[in-house]
Amino acid sequence: MTKRPATRYFTVARVLASIGIMMSASAAAFIMGYFLTKWGFAATGAQWPDFARQLLNWFVGSLLMVAAILVFNLFARPKQIEFWGEINGALKRIAKGDFNIVLDREEKFQGQLRDFVDTLNHMAHELKQMETLRQELISNVSHEIQSPLTSIRGFANTLQNDDLSPEDRRHYLSIIETESTRLSKLSDNLLKLTSLESEHQPFEPTPYRLDIQLRNVILACEPQWLEKDLELELDLPETTVVADEELMGQVWTNLIHNAIKFTPPHGSLQLVLEKTESGIRVSITDTGIGISPEDQLRIFERFYKGDKSRTRSITGGGSGLGLAIVKKIIDLHAGSVRVRSQAGVGSTFEVQLPKLPSES
Repeated sequence: MTKRPATRYFTVARVLASIGIMMSASAAAFIMGYFLTKWGFAATGAQWPDFARQLLNWFVGSLLMVAAILVFNLFARPKQIEFWGEINGALKRIAKGDFNIVLDREEKFQGQLRDFVDTLNHMAHELKQMETLRQELISNVSHEIQSPLTSIRGFANTLQNDDLSPEDRRHYLSIIETESTRLSKLSDNLLKLTSLESEHQPFEPTPYRLDIQLRNVILACEPQWLEKDLELELDLPETTVVADEELMGQVWTNLIHNAIKFTPPHGSLQLVLEKTESGIRVSITDTGIGISPEDQLRIFERFYKGDKSRTRSITGGGSGLGLAIVKKIIDLHAGSVRVRSQAGVGSTFEVQLPKLPSES
């Protein structure tokens, strides 16, 4: 930002210098034309009226000016052709999907030309990053889809064996159902995340009771935490928040499901809702397997699942999209989400939402 005024002043100086050079060149051409015509009249002894002499002086000066311009273009035009040819070639490569382009910022190109080169380089860099993300997304989606499809195909083939016992047949059918559900959930999460990132997702914040919403999510998860015999500690005072209730329901469902899933039997789960100076804070704490410091830095990235050696024993592995959806929804609400964790001890996910408009 600090370089823009300097660049603008430099451009103005170049324009003024160009005008000065043109005026000086014009003056030199017409002075030379005057002396040439004067020499010609003296050599031939011709006697012309003053008007005709002045007209001839102007004509000769104009010819000299045109000649000077042609000579200048003779040297300058090839460089311009080379420069614009390089620009045209770069744009054609970008149009074909080749974003590995870095144009040289030569000293002879100043002002707007240099700004144009910088903009083109920046555009190619951004497009390259987007292409890298697109390829990573395709790779991750393909990997996530391939695993359940392989299971479904394998067990469906096994079911064709007529010698299977009814118990084995039910077991394999159960696995196929589980993997189908996993595929369906992956598809739903991809559609949800795509909708959020494209900003086509309806966003309708309204006042509602956040404490009631959190209690309802806990009740909906009752079969899961009862099965593991988890101890629940709730601190949910009456609190009203202005947010999109449906989207925030997705946030609490994802976070609470994760807390239950990664907490071993007979562990504990704590859910605390409190008002702060900057707004409203919700903390979800578990006594689960925890998250390493390295994984905490990337836990909200799409398809990131953390250390496989600590999660392979967890049934019903996720797709790595749940926390990415949580982060995007919280960002839409101008809030923040962070994690504090210690491997083997547990994790705390903390969501901060801004104050009500009337409280600001």
